[in-house]
Amino acid sequence: MSDNTRHHTKAGHPGNGKANGHDHGHDQERSPAMTDGKEARHTLRPPVDVIEDRDGITLLADLPGVSRDRLNLHLEADSLTIEGEMMLDLPEQMESRFAEVNVPRYKRTFTLSKDLDAEKASAELKNGVLRLHIPKAQHAQPRRIQISAS
Repeated sequence: MSDNTRHHTKAGHPGNGKANGHDHGHDQERSPAMTDGKEARHTLRPPVDVIEDRDGITLLADLPGVSRDRLNLHLEADSLTIEGEMMLDLPEQMESRFAEVNVPRYKRTFTLSKDLDAEKASAELKNGVLRLHIPKAQHAQPRRIQISAS
């Protein structure tokens, strides 16, 4: 994986590249505006841990302030894109005077190994953390070969 993306195997050592993060800039990246094409919008790259085990990979992405209805996961062939928009719900008659994060959008794109089965992916968003599991395809699963005596 590139730059600031962390990839850990089950032993916690750098992995073998089963998922690769495309680095589209520094901590903030620019992406085109959705429809009008006027001005590009800033996005944040959320920190993501990629954990590989014998069954597949699990991605843990920090997306504070993103609700399930404002999260989009696009999984196609060998590409995964995580996009989310954070919303801070303030009580009525209150307004924010200071915000540490002024870019309300997250986006991260990964290239996936052909050994993963995107059709069987599962995702869960809980307390601002996305947990996405993509199992290995059947042909990539470890298997035991029987040895016959002759």
